[in-house]
Amino acid sequence: MDDVVVIEAILGSQDDPVLAERLHAISHHGVVEVLFVEPVDLPRRRFHSHTDRGTACFVSLPRSAQLFDGALIHLEDKRAIVLRVGQQNWLRLRPSAGGAMELGYLAGNLHWKVRFKDDCLLVALDRPIDEYLARLADLQSTGKVSVIE
Repeated sequence: MDDVVVIEAILGSQDDPVLAERLHAISHHGVVEVLFVEPVDLPRRRFHSHTDRGTACFVSLPRSAQLFDGALIHLEDKRAIVLRVGQQNWLRLRPSAGGAMELGYLAGNLHWKVRFKDDCLLVALDRPIDEYLARLADLQSTGKVSVIE
């Protein structure tokens, strides 16, 4: 995506039940992007950055607005942008030849954000790592997936 989004307000929290339902629906039929901000930049009201999908964001917030982790900062029918504080951490998984399809199915079903590097699937950690490892337990115990990092 090479369009520009101007952000002039915080719409709410991704944890708000109504907004969470809309985000879930968008994740099925559109794109939920993430804008990463370092903790030291949270007090800033005006800055320019790019989402994890490459969308340029120009943030221009009123003085009364306070950025926070999980803030919903853009919402339309087919796209939403959520703010995340800090650097994105990744879980590196190496599937066996027989486990690759199962891992892909699991990651897709759970709407995990992923990247591929070498022969590994990298999963963006948006929750505590234990939640991801619990979902992978069966695949790990059968040797279909190895956790690398």
